Amino acid sequence: MLDIKKIVSGAFQENTYIIWDKKSLESAVIDPGCVSGEEEKIVEKFIHDNKLVVKYLIATHCHLDHVAGCKFIKEKYNPEYYIPEEDLPLHQNASQQAAAFRIQINTPPASDKYITEETTLLLGNIKLEFIHTPGHTPGGYCIYIREYNKCITSDVLFYDSIGRTDLWGGDYETLIKSITDKLFVLPDNTEIYPGHGEKSTIGREKKDNPFFRKSHM
Repeated sequence: MLDIKKIVSGAFQENTYIIWDKKSLESAVIDPGCVSGEEEKIVEKFIHDNKLVVKYLIATHCHLDHVAGCKFIKEKYNPEYYIPEEDLPLHQNASQQAAAFRIQINTPPASDKYITEETTLLLGNIKLEFIHTPGHTPGGYCIYIREYNKCITSDVLFYDSIGRTDLWGGDYETLIKSITDKLFVLPDNTEIYPGHGEKSTIGREKKDNPFFRKSHM
C-alpha cells in the first residue's frame, strides 16, 4: 500500500513529499524544500517515527525551493539521487538562484542518475513512472503512480493554476502543451499533488482550471 506525506517548507511554501510502501517501508523523498535546521528536523522526525528506509531522493526539477534540502537528505540517508539532466544548469547554480531572492541554501550534491521517461523506480512493489513535462523548466518531470491513480505534478499543474514560465528556461506554450498532451490524457480520477498548494484531480483541472477554459481545450 502506498502512503504520501506532504511537508510544507521554506519561504515559498513548497511541498516536500515523502512517499512510501507501507509493507516494505521503502520510501522516496521528493523535492525537499527544507532550508533551516528546524525544517530538517521535521522531515527527519517523520522518517524516524515511521521507520522509513529512504531509498530515493528525487528532484522533479531544479529550482532552488525544490532542491534546498537535497544536501541534507543525501548526507543523512545516502539514497540514490535523481535529477533531470536538462535542468543541470539550474542544479549547478542553485545557490545563485537563492541569492537572487536573498535566500541562502546548501548547495545540492552531485546527482547519482538522471531521470528520463524510461526511468522506473520501485518502492516495494509500487512502481514510479516519470512523465517529461517541460515548460516550467526544460527538464521538469511529473511522477505517475499508475496503480494508485496518483501523480506528483510538482510546479507543472496546480489546483486552479499552472507553473510560472517567467523564470530561466520557462516557456508558456511548451508548458500548456505538456499539460494537455501528457497530463490531461491521464484518467480523470487521477489525484494530483502539486509543488505548492492543495491537491486536486486531473478531471477537475480539465474542467475548472482557468488556463484551460475554451482557448486551449
